Amino acid sequence: MKGRTAAAVAVLLAVTGCTAAPATDGAGGADPAEMRGMTLPSWYRTDYDSPVAARYLKDIRATGARWVTFTPTWYQDRRTDASMHTTEETAGDASLRRIVRRAHDAGLKVMIKPHVDLADGGDRAEIRPRDRAAWFTHYRGFITHYARIATDTGAEQFAVGTELAGVSGDRAAWKRIIGAVRERYDGPLTYAANYDEYERVRFWRDLDLIGIDAYWPLADTPTADPARLRRAWAPIRERLAGFAGRTGRRILFTEAGYVSQRGTTTAPYSWTVGTTPGDEEQAAGYRALLDSFEGRRWWAGVCWWMWDDWPDSGETPARLAYTPHGKPAERVLRAKWGAAGQGARKVSP
Repeated sequence: MKGRTAAAVAVLLAVTGCTAAPATDGAGGADPAEMRGMTLPSWYRTDYDSPVAARYLKDIRATGARWVTFTPTWYQDRRTDASMHTTEETAGDASLRRIVRRAHDAGLKVMIKPHVDLADGGDRAEIRPRDRAAWFTHYRGFITHYARIATDTGAEQFAVGTELAGVSGDRAAWKRIIGAVRERYDGPLTYAANYDEYERVRFWRDLDLIGIDAYWPLADTPTADPARLRRAWAPIRERLAGFAGRTGRRILFTEAGYVSQRGTTTAPYSWTVGTTPGDEEQAAGYRALLDSFEGRRWWAGVCWWMWDDWPDSGETPARLAYTPHGKPAERVLRAKWGAAGQGARKVSP
């Protein structure tokens, strides 16, 4: 069993990667190929031109991060609509180009990860267009628009979709989408599947990386005990290792995160677990994830959700929000990422 697993890992490392060569030994600490990333989303047309943008990028880099993800978003009015459109909440193209340039100037690599959301704030996984063929035609125009921007700006990685469980089962349509993107962008591609969606996606072999938004509940009751959370990750990690081996692709956590609220580890996907601050529980979530996955050769890293909201745009107070900035979770990142590769513990593939 161990030999078959090692062989599968060797194959997937030979055909895929994040952006750098994988570790050459059988195991080890932080692999230079692992993404150490942070998401900087936008909620308004001019967010990426904000006067605080340069400081945000500098602060992200100071955590030890080497990547930043940007998320331009289009919207559907109804779940059954056949098209999506820009709004005042969509990052302007010029501002997206400028923020990518600023990120590169700050020493960060970039992933562009376009989103389609529902205008009423509903779950994008509920998008189920009545006319699927028309929806995919419109989606192709949307996603190739950003593929061109990714090429023009030199973005190092691109996501062809995010959490679209209502349509992600259509393999033939997605193969056509991926082909159209590859005609316009030649960097590594992924798709960001929700943690309860990834096993139903049928087009992983057409992409370079498996992307998972890793919001698995890890506890039934609130806990700030990293050891307890590591134990919860163990069976999930085993399943993911097997999935990576079967598909021949490394797994990137395209999103992961915890709000600073008591109970966040019971529902990491929720902005509104409670109103009691939970800085230590957030930090424990960060530590347990990195402890559980760093150095696994089939794991391509993580892009945390998310850095600070833009001034006057946050619906959740910063002290309760996903941001790790100025909290114990930021200290975890600085400790884990700042010491990458220096005396890190050994782990098995």
